[in-house]
Amino acid sequence: MKIALLGYGKMGKVIEKIALDRGHEIVLRKSSNSTYAGLSNADVAIDFSVPESAVCNISECFDTNVPVVCGTTGWLDHYNEMVSICKEKNGSFIYASNFSLGVNIFFELNDYLAKMMSKIDQYKVSMEEIHHTQKLDAPSGTAISLANGIIKNSTYKNWTLNNPESSEIKIDAKRIENVPGTHSIFYDSSVDQIEIKHTAYNREGFALGAVIAAEWIQNKKGVFTMKDVLNL
Repeated sequence: MKIALLGYGKMGKVIEKIALDRGHEIVLRKSSNSTYAGLSNADVAIDFSVPESAVCNISECFDTNVPVVCGTTGWLDHYNEMVSICKEKNGSFIYASNFSLGVNIFFELNDYLAKMMSKIDQYKVSMEEIHHTQKLDAPSGTAISLANGIIKNSTYKNWTLNNPESSEIKIDAKRIENVPGTHSIFYDSSVDQIEIKHTAYNREGFALGAVIAAEWIQNKKGVFTMKDVLNL
């Protein structure tokens, strides 16, 4: 498989290593100041860039008829627009706030626990996410996905980084040197606490999931998620 890397920072380099180890070829390594030359030769593009570049990168893939797997967060105000363009151009698109196989299992666990806890009003939910200091968005896309999973399965209406109202989920976003990503969900009552937690040890789990998604999307048309890739 020929892969275009849109974004060649730390994640791009880890994805490159895993892709090469799995027998794939890299035909484009795009940094912020380089062109899309070589994109048309790719079987699939993997975007781990920055929020300001993601929409342009994804659009270019649709224009070039190259399937695109996107793990960049912080641009989701334009997500529905990208979905519409993908359908209009009969493209192929996977977006995930987190491609880690473990995190996607954690998403399912979070949904299930939220359904259970929605029937018990003694508990108040809150969240904490910790990432490295180079991460540009806060809260993380993964934290937002987790919060939305709770909202979908409970009476909570929104999330906030500030002091929460009764219908809001408080997210505490921390930036600490050399932390790949830690996400915790807390259910607190006056007598105890229930916690579920996912801790990433390095970037390789995210990169492997992205390459697996790129392998999966071959010869498919439409808009997909990691639920489709992992058959969850």
